Amino acid sequence: MALNLTQKIIKKHLISGEMISGKEIALKIDQTLTQDATGTMAYLQFEAMGIPKVKTKVSVSYVDHNMLQTDFMNADDHRYLQSVAAKYGIYFSRPGNGICHQVHRERFAVPGQTLIGSDSHTPTSGGLGMLAIGAGGLDVAIAMAGQPFYMSMPRILGVKLTGRKQPWVSGKDVILEMLRRLTVKGGIGKIIEYYGPGVKYLSVHDRFTITNMGAELGATTSIFPSDEAVQKYLKAQGRAKVWRELKADDGAEYDDLMELNLDELEPLIAQPHSPDSIVRVRDIEGLPVAQVCIGSCTNSSFYDLAVAAAMLKGKTVAPNVSFTLTPGSKQVFEMIAREKILADIIASGARILESACGPCIGMGQAPPTGAVSIRSFNRNFEGRSGTADAKVYLASPEVCTACALTGVITDPRSLKMKKIRIGDPQHYIINDEMIIPPPKKGKEIEIVRGPNIKPLPKFDPMPSSISGRVLLKVSDNITTDHIMPAGAKVLPLRSNIPAISEFTFSRIDPEFPKRAKEWSGGIVIGGENYGQGSSREHAALAPRFLGIKAVLVKSFARIHLANLINFGVIPLTFHDPDDYKNIDPGDELEISNVRNIIEKGEDLTVVNRTKNVKFRVVYNFTDRQKAILIAGGALNYAQS
Repeated sequence: MALNLTQKIIKKHLISGEMISGKEIALKIDQTLTQDATGTMAYLQFEAMGIPKVKTKVSVSYVDHNMLQTDFMNADDHRYLQSVAAKYGIYFSRPGNGICHQVHRERFAVPGQTLIGSDSHTPTSGGLGMLAIGAGGLDVAIAMAGQPFYMSMPRILGVKLTGRKQPWVSGKDVILEMLRRLTVKGGIGKIIEYYGPGVKYLSVHDRFTITNMGAELGATTSIFPSDEAVQKYLKAQGRAKVWRELKADDGAEYDDLMELNLDELEPLIAQPHSPDSIVRVRDIEGLPVAQVCIGSCTNSSFYDLAVAAAMLKGKTVAPNVSFTLTPGSKQVFEMIAREKILADIIASGARILESACGPCIGMGQAPPTGAVSIRSFNRNFEGRSGTADAKVYLASPEVCTACALTGVITDPRSLKMKKIRIGDPQHYIINDEMIIPPPKKGKEIEIVRGPNIKPLPKFDPMPSSISGRVLLKVSDNITTDHIMPAGAKVLPLRSNIPAISEFTFSRIDPEFPKRAKEWSGGIVIGGENYGQGSSREHAALAPRFLGIKAVLVKSFARIHLANLINFGVIPLTFHDPDDYKNIDPGDELEISNVRNIIEKGEDLTVVNRTKNVKFRVVYNFTDRQKAILIAGGALNYAQS
């Protein structure tokens, strides 16, 4: 039977289940990654399992999110992460070495292997033929313990690429076009596999941008073939030995098909406040811009900064614009310095930030009040930038630089510049001194814990029945940023659940934590695609700590659904979406005999005591997920 690339990798790593869409499968995981915003909790969970050493081929702990050290908390967490890595056999990428997805593709990603990471943009490594999936921290901890990663077998969307990119069009425009066509919900339950004659006209950095932002489609992951371009990239990184050719078999089939002609693409831009609000750049040219930022795990490669520098050479950033660029890794930073690219950036008046996530997660560079900010990032959710009323647009580095030079939204083709050619380096600078390998004997290493690192909360098993008031009712496309914000104020509390829980839903309703305590918890009601965005498990863990018993919505985003189950919060969906309209905040809801009903897989009815009406809700839990929920969460289940 002819197999597509995704099926080939899944088949090789399949531990249990069948490759039938919607059926639960278990995969052997070769590699894991964490970053410091999610890693502290993941490693606390790993410690609780009592496993002496990680059982993966490679596990890496990165420090790239919590880089602002305004007090002791982030610095203490970094010491904890470094000591945990040494004790349990994990590579440690030090602060300053770079953004996890940029560094991982440079130094660790392997075509044909599996990777899960406690960051939603882990699919970046799919750009070189790796099956790379974002997950909650607890799922990553379980994988490090040698257990499989469970998921529903996704549908595989084959995207046939034809044609070739036109001048001033980049990989960013490819993924923005995908978002225009599919929306932020269009990839849910799918793996997106790119193939066809157009693939060879996409550089490896284009592919990384596309697979990175595939997360914004809601996709499980995205993947490209491992071809000659990947071979050249890995050779230039000094890792030629890990390359092998990987592609779909001739005659391979896909669950769904789409064709994208690269010839027809032009510069695109995502408008506030969603990555799928796509228009042509030329359609909104002239809108004044206050800030431009190039960077993030999406567009901070050597190419991205080199093309910006070439456009900036001999010119000055517009006087009304604050322009920042972020090298994605120490390797990128050193190369632009040694290639004299950095000098052109500095001379233009642009600002260079350290190799970290930075503005993408609201960690510095908040825009002015009500201002337009053009960013080469992956998300533009309202308030994520750190300024509640900022208007954030997403575009390619080429578009970003054009905007920085003119001070208004500008299609780079309007600048009438000569075509810029930036070739892929034949050799990257290899210096892994900032990656600390685990010692051979780590057993005796003492783990360093600062006062901000609190013990894991302990949760009770599922009760026989559930009742509670509706604490909050929200609309469609609620993100994990809405549920648990990032930013310089909140991120340092990731290892302190009692403290971070005080920010739950704070961008929607600042009184939510107080009300949850006064009402002894309750139930949250939501619309479509609830929990999209970041993989942050704190968006499930903090509500659970506040006593949230169930979340009832029209539909869930994949990672958040898994995180709710992992922490014993019952995720339910309306059988009839119109029932959503008949529930109001403060209504008393009751689900009788819920434990027994879920255990048996029977129909579940919710009674609205306030309005004296009943309505049906549905769920689709596997036997394993039922056992996790009944135990009160995955950690209770693993320890039982």
